[in-house]
Amino acid sequence: CAGQRCMAASVLVVVGPADFRDKLIDAVVERTFAISPGTTAGTLGPVIDGAARERIERYLADVDGGKFPGAKVLLDGRNAAWRVGTPAGGSWIGPSVLLHQRPGDAALTEEIFGPVLSVIGVATAKEALDIENASPFGNAACVYTTDGGKADWFTSRFRAAMLGVNVGIPVPREPFSFGGLYGTRSKYGDGDITGEGAMEFFSQLVKVTTRWPKPEGPEFEEGATSDNMTGITDHANFNGRM
Repeated sequence: CAGQRCMAASVLVVVGPADFRDKLIDAVVERTFAISPGTTAGTLGPVIDGAARERIERYLADVDGGKFPGAKVLLDGRNAAWRVGTPAGGSWIGPSVLLHQRPGDAALTEEIFGPVLSVIGVATAKEALDIENASPFGNAACVYTTDGGKADWFTSRFRAAMLGVNVGIPVPREPFSFGGLYGTRSKYGDGDITGEGAMEFFSQLVKVTTRWPKPEGPEFEEGATSDNMTGITDHANFNGRM
């Protein structure tokens, strides 16, 4: 998808001591550098058009040009060598990794919608949560951890509608709905596009209220019991099952 889907994770917040953060970020850059261009599984395809590529390049240029103090390009997708051998006519741009020092940088708070990962390191879980919840978007958030208590702490505080624990694309399966959180830029109108919200939106609900005369016969006499009755007189003709 070249980062051009609503659930493509674009911000990584690394929590922990500085040496741990550096080691993890180095590993991310190494794995990202190994991604090759292509249209098969495990490769990176082109973005949708030239305008999208130019928009991505502007973000990279802003970081590279010092517009955001302390930020730097760890992996530059504008490198022409990455595009060698790609089919003619496509809007190809390689994967990029940006390292930030300030949580307010544009690449951290705006949708670049391309193969760009913005990374920021913090020392505490509270700092990480504040960065996540300050985002104007509220589609999804996820936490990677081996500690169930920490996972519960984050998922009970994230300001997003679809949450993942060690799942990077936390799209819920039916019957649960797909959609963003009220009060964010990831929620438009009322209801969601799948699940019960979609059933409500696309359906015409018809309610039928009926009343029948009491059936005749000894088995229907008051006080009679059946598999659906417990011996309690059912004056409402309702046995509690739906």
